[in-house]
Amino acid sequence: MVEDSSQMEKATSAHTEAEAHEEERDPESNSLHQPLLKRSRTLSSNPLALVGAKVSHIESLDYEINENDLFKHDWRRRSKVQVLQYIFLKWTLACLVGLLTGLIATLINLAIENIAGYKLLAVVNLIEKDRYIAGFFYFTGINFLLTLSASVLCVCFAPTAAGPGIPEIKAYLNGVDTPNMFGARTLIVKIIGSIGAVSAGLDLGKEGPLVHIGSCIASLLGQGGPDNYRIKWGWIRYFNNDRDRRDLITCGASSGVCAAFRAPVGGVLFSLEEVATWWRSALLWRTFFSTAVVVVVLRAFIEICNSGKCGLFGTGGLIMFDVSNVTVRYHVMDVIPVTIIGIIGGVLGSLYNHFLHKILRLYNLINQKGKIHKLLLSLSVSLFTSVCLYCLPFLAKCKACDPSFTETCPTNGRSGNFKQFNCPDGYYNDLATLLLTTNDDAVRNIFSSNTPSEFHITSLLIFFALYCILGLFTFGIAVPSGLFLPIILMGSAYGRLLGIAMGSYTKIDQGLYAVLGAASLMAGSMRMTVSLCVIFLELTNNLLLLPMTMIVLLIAKTVGDSFNPSIYEIILELKGLPFLDANPEPWMRNLTVGELADAKPPVITLSGIEKVSRIVEVLKNTTHNGFPVIDDGVVPPTGLAIGATELHGLILRAHLVQALKKKWFLQEKRRTEEWEVREKFTWVELAEREGKIEGVAVTSDEMEMYIDLHPLTNTTPYTVMESMSVAKALVLFRQVGLRHMLIVPKYEAAGASPVVGILTRQDLRAYNILTAFPHLAKSRGAEKH
Repeated sequence: MVEDSSQMEKATSAHTEAEAHEEERDPESNSLHQPLLKRSRTLSSNPLALVGAKVSHIESLDYEINENDLFKHDWRRRSKVQVLQYIFLKWTLACLVGLLTGLIATLINLAIENIAGYKLLAVVNLIEKDRYIAGFFYFTGINFLLTLSASVLCVCFAPTAAGPGIPEIKAYLNGVDTPNMFGARTLIVKIIGSIGAVSAGLDLGKEGPLVHIGSCIASLLGQGGPDNYRIKWGWIRYFNNDRDRRDLITCGASSGVCAAFRAPVGGVLFSLEEVATWWRSALLWRTFFSTAVVVVVLRAFIEICNSGKCGLFGTGGLIMFDVSNVTVRYHVMDVIPVTIIGIIGGVLGSLYNHFLHKILRLYNLINQKGKIHKLLLSLSVSLFTSVCLYCLPFLAKCKACDPSFTETCPTNGRSGNFKQFNCPDGYYNDLATLLLTTNDDAVRNIFSSNTPSEFHITSLLIFFALYCILGLFTFGIAVPSGLFLPIILMGSAYGRLLGIAMGSYTKIDQGLYAVLGAASLMAGSMRMTVSLCVIFLELTNNLLLLPMTMIVLLIAKTVGDSFNPSIYEIILELKGLPFLDANPEPWMRNLTVGELADAKPPVITLSGIEKVSRIVEVLKNTTHNGFPVIDDGVVPPTGLAIGATELHGLILRAHLVQALKKKWFLQEKRRTEEWEVREKFTWVELAEREGKIEGVAVTSDEMEMYIDLHPLTNTTPYTVMESMSVAKALVLFRQVGLRHMLIVPKYEAAGASPVVGILTRQDLRAYNILTAFPHLAKSRGAEKH
């Protein structure tokens, strides 16, 4: 999950050695909202975060349209054909994202069902021959090798492939550029690692990884392939910007959820509710189109596999817990148990988040020791899981098959609702039915309807306790892992237990109680409502569940929110990713952006026609990515003093580097003509963000020359008055998707600069503000009480 916070100690010089040593000794002293990384106690803290296995320098994304002269000229000269081509390509890429995500999801399901299926068949054959010890070692050994393969790939080749990837996707769509999260190597390792980890029987799902896989596919399509082998086709240039790539990754995330649950509408709503920060109607249509393509692909492969051409892949290959044959009957009094399920889900979900937060901090200490310790941690969890899954069913008593059961009883195959395991003919082991199978089949079995006497209370309690433990200790190891399925397994267990406890007091089927329990725990941990409601409706294929599901989700989310943040928000904080929340803190209304600017170093500005030496000096001595461009002695409109100072706009660091690389130097200090700029630059070149000042060579003679920055400057940057509250500025910054926000003075004195300061994402984070203004922390505590 995380590694080597000592790298951060070298990067942040504001901490004293004693403070650093103290924090290393006691990582638990940090509060829930404090990241694992050490932060500087200044407003402009270093933008570092844990991405994959190492501390990385985090940049923001340029979602804002850079309206300089080149952009305006290109926009004016675009023909209708080019505009239609651009729109057509957007829909084509959305289709390709859905198509490829559906194909890869099918491949993953085929591989998992066959690998896990043949493994379980071999174990069953050994058990039928009473070779229990041989079955144990075979089961444990195969799981060990599968976990080893997945973990080695993540540790050695693509550390960013470990985990679900959803928090990083949320951060990216929020405006944070997470390095190496969407590369080709990450995609390949994510696919193979997911197959190995899920086939190994670990308590994790493929749903989170599928969301990450869909986002990787979208990113690679948008940029024309991997970094070293990009396709240079002309039409790809339309998508060489962060805005269009953001839309594609949103389509990819929706397609991933759809591929995981076969829930197209739920996938769209998941992106809207959980991962996307910025949304519009055109994006809604394209994400829905992508998920529709995914469903068509999945449906086609299901038809093929139902004919027996996919090995052991059958109706259980894709998560589809169909309870449409159950008649949902409930009356007013059933609101009481449904409310109880919601309250239990909210409490247990918040407890799960709390303990998982502690476990991830513990894993951080282990992961700091190196790659070998990461592998040992993953393999230890695999051995513990295998021992529990194989040995615990021996604790359960054999139950006689009821003639009223509609399914075959007992069963000895890969799947089935009544596993014989160690029982004589005519009897089944209910705990083996839940444990000695794939996670998907376990959910399907515990969701089974019209089987009120199938599971004993003791077996369900063992199952619930085991998956609570596995759910905490499995997430965070170095393999691709998802949170959806472990939470569904835990929630369905206590839901079914409550159904048994209600007995004759309710007419609701125990399988439906399991569905409601799973929904409540997911809402209590992940804090989603609308998207979860639709996903569960599409999973269960029963619209009559809608009223109860809505009540459960709303109650569980409300209860969970009163204790701690959602699990994804906790992970974002632990990694140090500068995610901007939609709701500003109340105390932010008592602070102005002008006061924030005063807490920062003075803003660095450039002249409209600047000396090369000055530009080189600024680029080498600062890490800023945007600089206000100021013009002195401007002839103003009527009514203003002669020689006024003008804020011409904002120029990006990448554009300054491009100007130096292109040697766009002037012998004298003058404004350039429009044709001169078009001859030297294209808007495609200005879209590149990879240039660094260290790779630019400038001679001493060139240092004395000038550069006209006017054509490259964004003349319409977003500006706010210095008297604006931080809360209002944060809402604007987040909703528009900004990277820089200029602060202008309320009263402009003669000779004063027209810009007071510049705000970035780091400046608006609550934690950074509180470190710069400690007195606000006291008022924050008073507000809570």
